[in-house]
Amino acid sequence: MIARLDETHDPSLRSWVPSADDHPDFPIQNLPFGIFTPPSGGGRRGGVAIGDAVLDLAAVVELGLLGREGAEAAAATDTGTLNAFLALGPSARRALRAELSALLRAGAPERTFVAGCLHDAAACLLHLPAAIGDYTDFYAGIHHAENVGRQFRPDNPLLPNYKHLPIGYHGRASSVRPSGEPVRRPNGQRKPASETEPSFGPSRNLDLELELGIWIGPGNPQGEPVPIAAAADRIAGFCLLNDWSARDIQGWEYQPLGPFLAKSFATTISPWIVTPEAMAPFRLALPPRPAGDPAPMPYLDDPADREAGALDLALFVDLVTPGLVAQGLPPHRLAASNARHLYWSVAQMVAHHTVGGCNLRPGDLLGTGTISAPEPSGYGSLLEITNGGRQPVALASGEERRFLQDGDEIVLTARASRPGAATIGFGPCRATILPAPV
Repeated sequence: MIARLDETHDPSLRSWVPSADDHPDFPIQNLPFGIFTPPSGGGRRGGVAIGDAVLDLAAVVELGLLGREGAEAAAATDTGTLNAFLALGPSARRALRAELSALLRAGAPERTFVAGCLHDAAACLLHLPAAIGDYTDFYAGIHHAENVGRQFRPDNPLLPNYKHLPIGYHGRASSVRPSGEPVRRPNGQRKPASETEPSFGPSRNLDLELELGIWIGPGNPQGEPVPIAAAADRIAGFCLLNDWSARDIQGWEYQPLGPFLAKSFATTISPWIVTPEAMAPFRLALPPRPAGDPAPMPYLDDPADREAGALDLALFVDLVTPGLVAQGLPPHRLAASNARHLYWSVAQMVAHHTVGGCNLRPGDLLGTGTISAPEPSGYGSLLEITNGGRQPVALASGEERRFLQDGDEIVLTARASRPGAATIGFGPCRATILPAPV
């Protein structure tokens, strides 16, 4: 069931946490979950972002202020990962969200006690929110697929299967890293068209990809597909995801089996899981398919998903370079896109992923694929922005970029907003490029 609006979404709600009201990412209407280490140490534990603070869920449980279902859900976060919490499903998650909203709202009589459970977020260490067993990357952003395909097949950019099924590949879960950890440029084989033989060395065409991450909650037994009508209950939340790509390595290795070293070296995600409940005010109907496009097969079609399966989430990519920093200049905005541009919904991705019998597990991570807008200002990768490196981006510092250089930092951000709802965000997804190992 797609999450519905309730009192936790009331835009007039205010919190007694000083920084929470009108916070660009984490007002009381958001309450995302994550794993953190407090400033005093003491191990990893579950927390909730509220304004510029992190609420320690284990400490809240110790106060005895939660009901049975909320307390059980909060206790499941105190294991160093959120896997057990994600496995509980939407009922427990909604119960805990409702109780935390009541404890954190202005006028809550428990304020004096709960205030002692808050930590300064800037002083906390944020970790991956779950132990990721498997990571799958889709290709559901149609404008990205068309832009990239057009560089190789100008007259027929999309392959015949694209509009019939959500295309994806299985990525490398071990190299997923939280925001803030640097990314080392990968080495690999490269063979541009201008060279007769492949060579080995650092990637010359390192790129970003603007994606949305999808966290899996309750899994499914192997051999038992998840019907699309039930897929929403398997989705525990969302994050930002940068699927770093070594384009030159990819161009040489990907035929016939697809990405390998070009993708497996690193994936960066934002550390907070923004729940389906927090995103409920920002649901949209799926965009109508263009005339002539095939209708989804029955296993990919559901009335509720058609009515509210899309997400109205603005997505941004900013580039910070050594030259911009040295001259005191602001980051360069590379792209402004929106999750509503996805051709396939997140429920369709889950349904297709499992239709052959694959078993998803709590804490599995799915990537949507690059979410580009139709217009150039919303292209979600440098491959598109620079037309394969042929049209470099000019920066205010006098630098230019065809692809990423060592020392560059990419920052992804997101905002969900609409009239009558409180604006929420995801927090940054950022990483700096380090030189390749020698």
